[in-house]
Amino acid sequence: MAEEEKQEQVPAEGEQQQGGGKKKLILLVVLLLVLGGGGFAAYKFIFAKNQKVSQEKQAQKIIEEIKATENVGIMFDLGTFTVNLADKDIERYLRISIILELKNQKVQQEVEKRLPEIKDAIITLLLTKRSSDLKTPEGIEFLKEEIAKRVNAILPLGGVKNVYFTDFIIQTG
Repeated sequence: MAEEEKQEQVPAEGEQQQGGGKKKLILLVVLLLVLGGGGFAAYKFIFAKNQKVSQEKQAQKIIEEIKATENVGIMFDLGTFTVNLADKDIERYLRISIILELKNQKVQQEVEKRLPEIKDAIITLLLTKRSSDLKTPEGIEFLKEEIAKRVNAILPLGGVKNVYFTDFIIQTG
């Protein structure tokens, strides 16, 4: 009978050990969930701040663009240019009308003084272009930037804010 009691006690101890293992496992799972939840909350908190900052930057950029459009500069019509393009396979012509947006009256007076130089610089630039350069929106934007840079290089104080095309035709001859 004593042996039977010992044998009964041994499984009882094993059962207690399994119960203790189950408790440890449950405790470990709960701990992992708490840590995971805390990590997720911290992650969301940090990135929510970054999103708020980027939204504030976007709002500021929009406000600056609106202010820039409210402060329209002086429009100066350079006229219409007709040039041969640099295409080698076939003769192509470009007819383009250009308007410069200038910062102020002083820049306008300087443009009027240096008008032949400015027109020459623009014609020289246009003669180097191929029709393939000018058929994409990116190519047209790049041409506007190049014209603004060339004109600003001629003017002692710079002063060209934007370049606008009011006529833009590429024709095959």
